[in-house]
Amino acid sequence: MNIFSFIMLIGGLTFFLFGMNVMSGSLEKMAGGKLEHLLKKMTANPLLSLGLGAVITIAVQSSSAVTVMLVGLVNSGIMQFSQTLNVIFGANIGTTLTSWILSLSGIQSDSVWINLLKPENFSPIIALIGILMAMLSKNDQRKSIGTVFVGFAVLIYGMKMMTDAVSPLADSPEFALLLTKFNQPLIGVAVGLIFTGIIQSSAASIGVLQALSLTGSISYGMAIPIIMGQNIGTCVTSLISCIGTNTQAKRVAIVHTMINVIGTVVWLPVVYIMKFAVHLSILNTAVSPVTIALIHTMFNISATLLLMPFGKQLLRLTEWLAKGVQQGAEQIEVVPFLDERLLLSPSVAIRECNNATGKMMELSRENLFLANSLFDQYNEKKAALVLQTEDEIDAFEDRLGTYLVKLSAQALSQGDSQVISKMLHVIGDFERLGDHAVNLAKVAKEIYDKGVSFTEEANRELGILARAIDEILTITVNAYEKNDIEIASKVEPLEQVIDQLTAQMKSNHIARLQRGICTIEMGFIFSDLLSNYERISDHCSNIAVAVIEVIHNSFDTHKYLHGVRYGNNEFNSIYDGYQEKYSL
Repeated sequence: MNIFSFIMLIGGLTFFLFGMNVMSGSLEKMAGGKLEHLLKKMTANPLLSLGLGAVITIAVQSSSAVTVMLVGLVNSGIMQFSQTLNVIFGANIGTTLTSWILSLSGIQSDSVWINLLKPENFSPIIALIGILMAMLSKNDQRKSIGTVFVGFAVLIYGMKMMTDAVSPLADSPEFALLLTKFNQPLIGVAVGLIFTGIIQSSAASIGVLQALSLTGSISYGMAIPIIMGQNIGTCVTSLISCIGTNTQAKRVAIVHTMINVIGTVVWLPVVYIMKFAVHLSILNTAVSPVTIALIHTMFNISATLLLMPFGKQLLRLTEWLAKGVQQGAEQIEVVPFLDERLLLSPSVAIRECNNATGKMMELSRENLFLANSLFDQYNEKKAALVLQTEDEIDAFEDRLGTYLVKLSAQALSQGDSQVISKMLHVIGDFERLGDHAVNLAKVAKEIYDKGVSFTEEANRELGILARAIDEILTITVNAYEKNDIEIASKVEPLEQVIDQLTAQMKSNHIARLQRGICTIEMGFIFSDLLSNYERISDHCSNIAVAVIEVIHNSFDTHKYLHGVRYGNNEFNSIYDGYQEKYSL
């Protein structure tokens, strides 16, 4: 084996890792919000959690990615540490699928049909189909499927390069001498751990081992400890990801490591006994890619079967090892913590941003309702709560805006990009609704401090306007939460009715001033109230338009509003209904 073979080995490993990364990213993009939904369905049922963990890992083709995702979700407070244990067990089993796919490279047969099962033989066809789908299809889902196919083909090409690079080693006496070192199981564990820890991919390190096995130089006695070490080495990614997280998130990475370490500690002595005491002859037999996949699967299943019955004890041991502030006693932020680790799983991050945006919207609506209630009976504590809630809303906008900008730079599906666009459009409107709640609270305080009141006629009109504002807020929130165009289309007609209401109320106010039944001072307060109510309805209109336009993949607000206001029978019908309902 010369320098060029070594360069080919490095190149093959690079292609393998790149293909795996492309596949993982595209598969996750296809999964979209379903991935986050599945993770949240983790229950106390161990078998359900185990199965879902395996399914999600198969979907994204990376147990490390799933564990890092779990670290981020626990650090965000979205999941509890105890919910992650069986998911990790499932992830360890799900990750073995890749080794089974790679094991097909060892097929030897004279039959054309059987040889077609070898990945290097059918992957060029997969690559052609994939590139055509990615280039010609206009459907985002099909493009992602095409990218998965291309990523798979690149991965298999990398595997073939590694196999070709190490094939000369079969006749190398130096390599045979080096392999005698691996007859010591502890050295095998260390080599598997270090190599996997460096490249941070157990699938790739298993692939290298499978490539080496085709030389006929790797025995069972060498392969088993190396695979054990590779399972420990894959935990390096989650251990790195937990740096700077809270205690609960650190425990996720620690329990992931402990599962693989305990599995090795239990089964490695068995290998020693079989090798040095019993002298089991099979341990000196050469392994194949298929038997490596089998060993990999059996080790992860056996470790799971061994440790699952002791789940509670394992959780307590992890909590003892990672001592820290007890759950619930750590500082809890008012704004949900959007963990940057979730940026590695954009679909999950988007769903959590959407949840946070929903909380921000609900805070804005409740704050407006609270501010409105101050006109009926002013209360200092309620007024202070309005100001406090506004600070929370401002924090939401700041955190969400920054996070969404970072998230928009990730590889996203068209649907995910639209959701981010919608959120970026609406969080400013939610924040402005909070500002108007503060303005209303200040007006209520001014009325209370000065001991003044509106005329009976003005109070009647304000009551009608307040009901219209309550309804437009409720409709807007429902439209956003349900992402419903039909509900959102009712906002603009009501906003037009509110504009006409405020215009008519201003005219009525001027008439009362002229008749001398209303003071100039109350006129300023009345005008201030109408301006705030009118602006609230405008922001509701902006939010509804964003809901509608994001589905149409267009944010030409002026064009949309012009289209619905003029010559639109449905708009006119809804408008007439609201005009009759809120007539002065």
